[in-house]
Amino acid sequence: MSFNRIVIVGFGLMGGSLAAALRRKHFAGRLAAVDTEAVLQVARDKRLVDETFAREVAGDAIAAADLVVLAMPIGDILEWLERESNKLSAGALVTDVGSTKTRILAAAERFLPTGVHFLGGHPMAGAERGGVENADPFLFESAIYVLTEQRPVPPTLKEEFVELVESIGAKTVFLSAGDHDEIAATVSHLPQLLAVTLMNHAAANNQANRACLKLAAGGFRDMTRIASSPYNVWRDIFESNIDNIEAALDGFVAALQDVKTGLKSGRLAEVFEASATNRLAIPKDTRGFLRPHYDLYVVVQDKPGIIADIANILAKKEINIKDIEVVKVREGDGGTIRLAFEAADERIEAIALLENIGFQTRHED
Repeated sequence: MSFNRIVIVGFGLMGGSLAAALRRKHFAGRLAAVDTEAVLQVARDKRLVDETFAREVAGDAIAAADLVVLAMPIGDILEWLERESNKLSAGALVTDVGSTKTRILAAAERFLPTGVHFLGGHPMAGAERGGVENADPFLFESAIYVLTEQRPVPPTLKEEFVELVESIGAKTVFLSAGDHDEIAATVSHLPQLLAVTLMNHAAANNQANRACLKLAAGGFRDMTRIASSPYNVWRDIFESNIDNIEAALDGFVAALQDVKTGLKSGRLAEVFEASATNRLAIPKDTRGFLRPHYDLYVVVQDKPGIIADIANILAKKEINIKDIEVVKVREGDGGTIRLAFEAADERIEAIALLENIGFQTRHED
């Protein structure tokens, strides 16, 4: 692999997790981070990189880099491409982790020197808490990693980057910048706005009746989980994809009006049936919709260590849990957890093991 020196500019959750994932996979080259001194100290304490550079001397970091990863907010990425990219050496590859792609690729096309290559990237992964202190070496496991190019990247260099990304567990998908941004507006940016709006709408109703939010159950919590995301994370995303987001909102408002009409006429059966069919058509890989997982629901008691007990039972038979989710728990009583397996025969074996010692299980396919 030609990437002997990787420099990650911006060392928050994404940049730190990338370094942690590469460390976990025993990346043989040198890793360097560029950020503020406070962030770099955490990186050093966690031993995520071999070298650290303050932003003021970032040119020293990138001059000899084979691969530069821009892991910053979109606005900062655009500014960096304009001000710093002239310090790159010919043959280097630059990539990013921005949530929109059109403006970033246009800036790369405009500002990158001749001989420096750019491959836009968007790992569809994240966490509720940001910052390098929350860096997760497994963040990219089974996550879709969208790649896009405008100026053609040499095939060998592109293949080596794909190999690097897939070595940390991600699944690469190539899209045009326009297609990516249009899709992201529907499946990522629109849901964020809907969650925020629903949360504020319910909170306003709660002012009139304090019982409103007390009755909010699992469905409401699931739909508003992302409503806590800070606006500063989303500001650049919205600004750089405003046309697509407006179109997605217009389409959703029209669809919602159709639902309102159906509600008045009593004709919502078709809407619900279509929704169920469409939802079931999505492959069941919860991290990326690429590979199907085989789900198993297990009824459990609400007591300390119950999840660890189940995991240990399966681990002794070398059955790997690909995903786990607490679906419903009634405090002091019990509930259901969902386990996901990569293969159908693993699920069959897990059912036998768990039911043999008294667990109640079910699956839907």
